[in-house]
Amino acid sequence: IRTDNVRFWKEVFYAPSTGRSYRAALPRGYQGEFGPGIHALVLVLAFGCLVSIAKIRELLTNMGVQIAEGTISNLLIKHQTALHAEADAVLQAGLASSPWQQIDDTGTRVNGQNQHCQIICNPLYSAYRTTARKDRLSVVDVLRGGQPRVFRLNAEALGYLDQVQLAQVTRERLLAMPWETDLDEPTVDALLTTHLPSLGAQPRKWILDAMAVAAYHAQTAYPVVRLLVCDDAPQWAWVTAAIGGCWVHEGRHYKKLTPTIAAHRQALGRFLDDFWLLYDGLLAYREQPTAAERARLTAAFDTLVATTTDYWALNDRIAKTRARKSVLLAVLEHPEIPLHNNAAELAARQRVRKRDVSFGPRTVDGAKAWDTFQSLADTTRKLGVSFYHYIHDRIRGDGQIPPLADLIANRAEELNLDASWAPAS
Repeated sequence: IRTDNVRFWKEVFYAPSTGRSYRAALPRGYQGEFGPGIHALVLVLAFGCLVSIAKIRELLTNMGVQIAEGTISNLLIKHQTALHAEADAVLQAGLASSPWQQIDDTGTRVNGQNQHCQIICNPLYSAYRTTARKDRLSVVDVLRGGQPRVFRLNAEALGYLDQVQLAQVTRERLLAMPWETDLDEPTVDALLTTHLPSLGAQPRKWILDAMAVAAYHAQTAYPVVRLLVCDDAPQWAWVTAAIGGCWVHEGRHYKKLTPTIAAHRQALGRFLDDFWLLYDGLLAYREQPTAAERARLTAAFDTLVATTTDYWALNDRIAKTRARKSVLLAVLEHPEIPLHNNAAELAARQRVRKRDVSFGPRTVDGAKAWDTFQSLADTTRKLGVSFYHYIHDRIRGDGQIPPLADLIANRAEELNLDASWAPAS
């Protein structure tokens, strides 16, 4: 059902009791070819239910709605400024809701080109951001809400550079650059070219990463994350003061071992039994943390990673777990954080399923729409808000559902996600 008179837009309503479709005048001020009900349905099907544009058109055609796939695409992508802004506000409120966040990434494609989708989340929200790369600078970009990059040379940045093999002469020349000053990207590039004209690609990356992280930690206008719960991918290192390791990811490394000798299989099985027994103890600790239990679990971890066997591959893997002690036991200091990164992985799976159905957006605007509406869909789910009613409310402009950022802030006070953190100095 469609009208070509642009002065009188119509919306389709279907009454199952009569089997008939009805048309009704839309709210005054609504700008669009189809009513808010149809528009909201299209958005929910595409991003809440991960239905392809072709299947959405098939459904609407069966309902009696004459609509082209290009029109559906426009309903999904065009004129979404207000919802893009709310998604940005969701990210900022989510980052402010707790000092810890969960993070993961997955591949995505924009106009056929490989890119990456970064997912930041906690129990109150999820935020999706598509980036061209998945390096440390891209992670900092996402945590800063997409603001222009800034870099700062200070003692913290030099401390990071102490961890890499940066030549002493390079460090000395680096000190000629402005100290404790925020610099934009073109300025930093010019300074590095002036003071370090023969700087290699890898040392340059180390320096830019260190200065970007130092500037991120020094900022005051945007929330600064103090701990990331993540896997052991290298791009997460340095970004926050602490890292919370994922025990599920750690356990997967042992699952990849394929011993052929019976004694080795038995040794691996015994170790995994002890590994997951310790995991269960940490889960119980999260519910009732005590100093005595903290000491017991620390000792249990030390005993576990002191295990030696005749299976050299298992011993090598245990040594790597031993080196991640502070990461895997971060929960003892901060019981609020989860022991796994399943929430971020499940959120990433939504992008994977969307990618399987729709392949990928063809434009930058399309990628932004994917990010915005997947963020809003998962956030409304976590807040117990109907995604359809939320979208319908925003399209109509009723304002009956409060801003999601306000709901996140209010719920954060109830959950007390920062109970174990001392106030930032």
